[in-house]
Amino acid sequence: QVQVVESGGGAVQAGGSLRLSCVVSGDSFSTYCLAWFRRAPGKEREGVAAIDSDDSTTYSDAVKGRFTISKDNVNNALYLQMSTLKPEDSAMYYCAADLYCSDYPLDTEEYHYWGQGTQVTVSS
Repeated sequence: QVQVVESGGGAVQAGGSLRLSCVVSGDSFSTYCLAWFRRAPGKEREGVAAIDSDDSTTYSDAVKGRFTISKDNVNNALYLQMSTLKPEDSAMYYCAADLYCSDYPLDTEEYHYWGQGTQVTVSS
């Protein structure tokens, strides 16, 4: 069973930065497909950024150029560096993992393993 645990959320002012971290259990971390999602109140969960086993990355248009996804295969860790944060970035952020990579890396249905989420609040 793959376990996913996020950390690093918090409150920040608009224009600030924050880094989210996620630890994913398992012996095959380097082959996993990994992603960050978020859900704001009253909205559906949306894909933010994804990284596959070849380190290819995908970003949503909403965060492209401001957020960076990366991973550390030694420590089974996934990161999301968020910069130039906006109030509309406020949401619960979730880390997700799957053993198989699909052609739709920002699609919620492509991931079987999820963390509990970490809250990010950006004030204006």
